Amino acid sequence: MDLSHIKMVVSDMDGTLLNSNHEVSQRFFEIFKELQKRNITFVAASGRQYHSMVDKLDSIKDEIIVIAENGALVKQQENVLLTTPIHKSEVNRILETLVPLENVHPVLCCQNNAFVGSDSDAFITMLKEYYSEFRIVEDRANVDEEVLKIAIYHFESSEKYIYPAVKHLENELKVKVSGANWVDVSDMNAHKGYALQKVMEQHNIAPHEVMVFGDYNNDLEMLELSEYSFAMANAHPNVLKAAKFKTLSNNEFGVERVLEKLL
Repeated sequence: MDLSHIKMVVSDMDGTLLNSNHEVSQRFFEIFKELQKRNITFVAASGRQYHSMVDKLDSIKDEIIVIAENGALVKQQENVLLTTPIHKSEVNRILETLVPLENVHPVLCCQNNAFVGSDSDAFITMLKEYYSEFRIVEDRANVDEEVLKIAIYHFESSEKYIYPAVKHLENELKVKVSGANWVDVSDMNAHKGYALQKVMEQHNIAPHEVMVFGDYNNDLEMLELSEYSFAMANAHPNVLKAAKFKTLSNNEFGVERVLEKLL
């Protein structure tokens, strides 16, 4: 495997760069310094909120590109490079679709904030891991900010309890099972692949010059853009099938091991 042409490294966060305790390793930050010396750009790509992502990567946040909200928002430092919001009418349609479902928790993800209901203290406690900035509102339908994504949570299984109810929206919207407990619904172009394609175009990066790591279905489109796509050992079967290469799990420094070979 010839990695000498790599100019950009792109990594998902949860289940990929983050371990099971939602931590970035000190080992990665040391590797990042070496990537910088070689003028290799690092891109963090996640379904997480921008603020949550930069909290995890605080010491390097001004030196990386951030693809947040599954590609609906791209920022570099404080510069917004891309936003792909959901039309207001579609936001209302998605919320109406969720009304009959039990024990599901929608989050309206906006550029600077997220909006949730007050129906579950346990959900609010869990949410703090993924959202640094959020507000509790009585009626999400009254939120007047531009919505980039609706993230929907179920404590047991997103594939079993959420996805079947929103699958019919796939003709007009991007519907992604983005984690064991999450389904994300966004504009058809709001996905990591579209966002990464724009970033690659801006930096004149070819498929053989970018390395991509992922573990879940919301990573599939960006994995397709790279000749060096890596699935984590803990990845969803769809990702293991789609990626060209496989690395160790997120708890075994899977990303770091490959980057050490790159260096």
